[in-house]
Amino acid sequence: MKTARLLLFALCLVFVGCSEQKATELFETAAFEENQGNLPHAKQLYEELVNLYPSTKVAEIAKARLEDLNSRKDP
Repeated sequence: MKTARLLLFALCLVFVGCSEQKATELFETAAFEENQGNLPHAKQLYEELVNLYPSTKVAEIAKARLEDLNSRKDP
């Protein structure tokens, strides 16, 4: 799963234009939080990205990350 996240992140960086810089920065922070295991903060940042930058390419990836995180069962 970690490899898939890194692949999604790499693809995101390849397809992101200059106009999406703020959304990309927010996505990078959310992905970092997710990789660090801080899932509540990661979810908050992904939701913020989707709300603030809904028409960006990274918003679509953030939505997918949210779906994945929300589908996980709490330990």
